[in-house]
Amino acid sequence: MSELRNVSSNPHIRDRITTSRIMLTVVAALLVPACFGIYNFGFRALVLILISVASCVLTEAVYEILMKKPLTVGDFSAVVTGLLLALNLPVSVPFWIPVVGGVFAILVVKLLFGGLGQNFVNPALAARCFLLISFTSIMTNFDCDAYTGATPLASLKAGEGVDVMRMILGRTAGTIGETSVIAVAAGACILILAGVIDLRVPGSYLISFSVFVLLFAALSGRSVGGSYLSAQLAGGGLMLGAFFMATDYVTRPVTKKGQYVYGLFLGFMTAVFRVFGASAEGVSYAILLGNLLVPLMEKFTMPRAFGKGGERS
Repeated sequence: MSELRNVSSNPHIRDRITTSRIMLTVVAALLVPACFGIYNFGFRALVLILISVASCVLTEAVYEILMKKPLTVGDFSAVVTGLLLALNLPVSVPFWIPVVGGVFAILVVKLLFGGLGQNFVNPALAARCFLLISFTSIMTNFDCDAYTGATPLASLKAGEGVDVMRMILGRTAGTIGETSVIAVAAGACILILAGVIDLRVPGSYLISFSVFVLLFAALSGRSVGGSYLSAQLAGGGLMLGAFFMATDYVTRPVTKKGQYVYGLFLGFMTAVFRVFGASAEGVSYAILLGNLLVPLMEKFTMPRAFGKGGERS
């Protein structure tokens, strides 16, 4: 009996880093822009964040209990989805908005497709786009006690001047988690130093976006320069999307070449949406479209197996 060996499915070499540990690291990183959002917009932002997280966690728990499946809320992926969804909401939205978004993200996008690792698009972004389409006037109203008027990107698209330094610091209108580049960058540093993400996707995303937005803006006859590019990089959810959503393990390519292609595609599409689209933003739609094309990117960037494809002698 001592000579018997157990046979199990792959992978046979496992890392000590678990899904829950990775997700907790992401939660810690997201808390940096979340805390700034609470400081920037007040107590209402905290309430929206808590409602969003609770909606996602409860939806996952209730579904798995009713379907008699193992509870997976302990992997903290639902908490990450709830945080990301909340950070993509204006602080002025009614409290039922994160509830609807949380249920859609977890139930429709994640659980009905098999749970964590089976969703074909980012759940938080899919929920945000669902809310944008269904409740456009609510999701595009950024007026609150702290700020009134258009967002910096909307002003920039209208040809008006913007204060780039205020955008970097985060003292502008916008969603709860996207306003401060410094806060998002600090959170991203946590992920990079912890080894959760690398710079292949966000780096290629931001570089290609910079190139394409200047090119497209010049072709459309707009006055472009360093201040224009700085405002585009600092405005909207570009930094949040590049470091926290485009890098999602499930919906990004697994191949290294595919990740560069993915980042290049995201930069191209975001520039197209921002320069030529009716909306001033375009990060969410670019990433979702990129998610759908990931299987195609992986098909053409998959490394050739050793011994395959060579010439026969």
